[in-house]
Amino acid sequence: MKRLAFALAATTCLAGPALATDMTEMTDAERDAFRAEVRAYLLDNPEVLMEAIEVLERRQAAEAVANDSAMIAHNADELFNDGYSHVAGNPDGDITMVEFVDYRCGYCRKAFPEIKALVETDGNIRVIYKEFPILGEGSTLSSQFAISTQLVAGQEGYGLVHDALMALRGNPSEAVLVTMADDLGLDGKAIWDGMSDPRVDEIIRNNHLLGQRMQISGTPTFVMEDQMLRGYVPLDGMLQIVAELRAAKEG
Repeated sequence: MKRLAFALAATTCLAGPALATDMTEMTDAERDAFRAEVRAYLLDNPEVLMEAIEVLERRQAAEAVANDSAMIAHNADELFNDGYSHVAGNPDGDITMVEFVDYRCGYCRKAFPEIKALVETDGNIRVIYKEFPILGEGSTLSSQFAISTQLVAGQEGYGLVHDALMALRGNPSEAVLVTMADDLGLDGKAIWDGMSDPRVDEIIRNNHLLGQRMQISGTPTFVMEDQMLRGYVPLDGMLQIVAELRAAKEG
């Protein structure tokens, strides 16, 4: 059904506005005859329909890429320089990658070791984490704790807690989170109490508003320079994209 819808849209696009005008001027008999001719032609030449579908899909893909680039440009300051999101990797890296992350998201966890491998292998990538809890209370609690960690214990403390939350398998209760932070050498109780700081919820709210403007509805979502990647991307794919971005800059 989806490809049929593409086909109908494609034949409409290829027909163009002039044909649409002519169709409105046809009599019912002429319109029926025209439709019969089109149907007969497509039945005799089904490859034309497939070609039309491919053309439409390429156009839509190109439009989506252009739309993503425009959204990134329009929201660049909040994406890359909001002043509060955690920055990992090389702060002066020539490639910046933003990740909208939810700690309870299975694909975020799957991507986590691959992002670390990318950063460590490359050495010249700046990573910005956007706390983007969308999977319920546990997600929100985890993000609140991570943000509070940054406010209380700084960037280094956030990095430790971020990694630990990615590996956490149990429910993120107060006892679990406080103990986890204490085991990392941080003051878990101070971090927990710091979650009441209005800035914590403000940061999450700002990230959600940014996500709405960027048409982000799931995690992980990555912004790599002027490209948006929705969903999990394996390490090999990230390496290829980084290489292409660098080549484009050099060109």
